Amino acid sequence: MSTTQFEQKIADYRQWRELIATAIADYRNWLDANGTSDSVQDLRLYDMAEALKHDRLVLAFVAEFARGKTETINALFFSDYKTRLLPCDAGRTTMCPTEIFWDPDDEPYIRLLPIETRKGDDSIALLKHNTSAWNKLRLDTSSAEAMQEAFRALVQQKEVTQEEAKSLGLWDENDVMMVQTLKARGKVEIPFWRHAMINFPHPLLESGLVILDTPGLNTLGSEPELTLSIIPNAHAVIFLLATDTGVTKSDMTIWSNFIRDRASRKLAVLNKIDILWDDLKSRGEVEAMIQAQVVSTARQLTIPPADVFAISAQKALVARVREDEALLERSGIERLERTLAKSLTAGKHAILRKTILAETGNMVKISRKAFQQRVEAAKAQYDELNALRGKNQAVVQKLLDKVTADRHVYEESLRTYSVASQKVHQQGEALMHQLSMKRLDQMLDKAREDIGDSWTTRGLNNGMKRLIQQTSALAQGITQEGLELQKLSEELYRMFHAKHGFEPRIPPKLDMSEFRQSMENLVKLTEDFCEDPVNVMTEKHFLVRKFFFSLVTEARNIFETAHHDAGVWLKGLLAPLKLQIAEHKAQLDKRTESLMKIHENLDALQKNIAEAEANCKAVQAQGAAIDQILLKLVKAAQESGEESPAAAEVTAGGPELSFSS
Repeated sequence: MSTTQFEQKIADYRQWRELIATAIADYRNWLDANGTSDSVQDLRLYDMAEALKHDRLVLAFVAEFARGKTETINALFFSDYKTRLLPCDAGRTTMCPTEIFWDPDDEPYIRLLPIETRKGDDSIALLKHNTSAWNKLRLDTSSAEAMQEAFRALVQQKEVTQEEAKSLGLWDENDVMMVQTLKARGKVEIPFWRHAMINFPHPLLESGLVILDTPGLNTLGSEPELTLSIIPNAHAVIFLLATDTGVTKSDMTIWSNFIRDRASRKLAVLNKIDILWDDLKSRGEVEAMIQAQVVSTARQLTIPPADVFAISAQKALVARVREDEALLERSGIERLERTLAKSLTAGKHAILRKTILAETGNMVKISRKAFQQRVEAAKAQYDELNALRGKNQAVVQKLLDKVTADRHVYEESLRTYSVASQKVHQQGEALMHQLSMKRLDQMLDKAREDIGDSWTTRGLNNGMKRLIQQTSALAQGITQEGLELQKLSEELYRMFHAKHGFEPRIPPKLDMSEFRQSMENLVKLTEDFCEDPVNVMTEKHFLVRKFFFSLVTEARNIFETAHHDAGVWLKGLLAPLKLQIAEHKAQLDKRTESLMKIHENLDALQKNIAEAEANCKAVQAQGAAIDQILLKLVKAAQESGEESPAAAEVTAGGPELSFSS
């Protein structure tokens, strides 16, 4: 698979994303045109459209030093420059985590975060919003040589005293190279930068791809944010190994601690297969040796052999620079590209189906079903007026009396609705407060007290367990309160169905299982961290503090997600009923106004019949428009060729919106 084809796969995903964004824009316009736009709903639709606009596909490369990680990135993405763009000479590998992306609202640049920021407790995510904390270099994308020179900053190191290394949490007495350097020079080498961000115009990056290049085991272990959020949130992870060494002890540590149970989609890559190319052996014998290494690696990592790829990144880059198709085929990189493109986009398809596509589809279905009332009412009014041809005022008065009686019943129901909806609103506000940042901060303060000032792994474990006990009880209480609100809402739906023929509906339950599971996962991560013998050492108290504040960031993200999901659920409890009530009132008003005009002057009957017929045709056109919006969402939900539960949710439409006069 050529790079152009890889770009096409990502471009196809981009078009799919734009299809959803177009459907959202059409839906907002439809709501506005039909007078059913709601400010809260409109803001949510705008937020989803913006989320799609800034959506990213994150691909993380993880490996120990000297596995050819950066060379693989060069071969996969930057061979068009006909040179080795990112630095990966012997002894010159990327020293800090590096994100490569494209932001069209800014100029090409490299932003470098000084290593000294590790002395503070601000996370990398927080520091990204503080541009003054970074050093910025402009990037001249018209010159490959200028870019190569700028990228050399990524491998910068500096010598510091042992005390300075300790104050930054970078001293490791088990690092043989570090200890030897200290003995020889009285100082140790550390990275110059903590994190790098590269804004770079490239077709793949312009389509939303983000490449994350991470350094080796030492950096992974000293920067908890990488392992708690940045790598787990990647949509696919490439784990690089060397073919000649296979899975080493440090490789297995990285795999076990940072990838195996934390990355949803992961591929293992055995690099440097050209080491095994031997002119004294046949091509078949060499392939057999490589395949044996693939099987062995799969067994050690406990993954299917199909998820292990044998490549030569260096030969792949050379092949693309020289346009050597035979060498490119032998490098093995095309098979990796095929699987990588599929894995990357499939994962993101699933995420957007579950979130934005499912939520938008649900909104459209609710609007569509409420609009069906307008369709049916328009047809009923037309039939009612048509039946009055040749009738006297007494008949019209009888119909007018019936509409008035219907209005009295409706107003009585509306009073019941107002009281109950106010109760739902008040209890919902109380429920939402429990998932607020203020509530979380109170629990985090308590966890911080349990840990104490010594920052030991034991204190960290106790503090996090206490926090999870609190959040588990919180989730249980919120679930119970959610059931009470659901029951109250269901009673309202039943009443309006019985008295006014509204669509019967059972509101969904509030599901807190994902919130509870996510918080429990933090305890598992904490236990793994605390059970690591390296982290029990007193010198690692710096790391314990860093780990805690990374956990705090994750807890905040979990609470924000739960708060958002609970808010969407709460707004959706009575939203369909509210729409039906508004539609019912509008139709009652229309019927009353029309009948009163006819009662006053029977000559107005024909005019009203004509207006009713025109209204029916207009409603039919509006119904066709909402059908088209739903069809767009159905198409997007089924884009991958297999219908997921979320796709089924979108596909399940309402009755046909049609009228025949």
